[in-house]
Amino acid sequence: MTIKEEVCAKKTRGRPKQFDRDQALDRALDLFWRHGYESTSLADLVEVTGAKAPTLYAEFGNKEGLFRAAVERYLSKYITCSNHLLEQALPVAEVVEAYVRSSAEVFTDPQTPSGCFMVCASAALSPASDDVAEMLRRKHHTQEASLKACFDRKVQQGELLAKTDTALLAKYIMCTIEGMSVQAREGASRDDLLRLVETLMMIWPRLSQVGNKV
Repeated sequence: MTIKEEVCAKKTRGRPKQFDRDQALDRALDLFWRHGYESTSLADLVEVTGAKAPTLYAEFGNKEGLFRAAVERYLSKYITCSNHLLEQALPVAEVVEAYVRSSAEVFTDPQTPSGCFMVCASAALSPASDDVAEMLRRKHHTQEASLKACFDRKVQQGELLAKTDTALLAKYIMCTIEGMSVQAREGASRDDLLRLVETLMMIWPRLSQVGNKV
């Protein structure tokens, strides 16, 4: 070993491993997804992320801060792409089918826990976690609002009838997706969920007329 190599080895020996925020968030997200917010302890998060408690506190503040960051991580990884589908210049039926199908694929991805992280997290909260519950409700409402905005555009473009109840239509689609999440959590396969998507599209022609006298 040269003198230069020996000096470099001494400098790097014992150096703390650099904190990888994205990796820590992915691992925390997986843990929260599987066990929920309240059933996941800080000790669990320390173990799964490989980071020390002071590091997690410094980066996220507390367990709630880490959970909120995990929610944003989930949205960026799994929901942003779905939202892009709502902006595509495609027939509304194709947009709806692609949007719901993408949810079915996320809910049954073998690389992640089953179901929707947001739905699973909301279902397991007690009154003691009102702030977290309210944050999740706002996120759900944002998704519903994105669907409504898509349907509103389709009304303006003449693809949906003028008096279509776009708010109710968006809520119906969201209820379908949330129901699919529960089904996936209870063991439904991807094929099971895709059959539900096919059923939804069978009734879409009538469903899309909600609010109109036809």
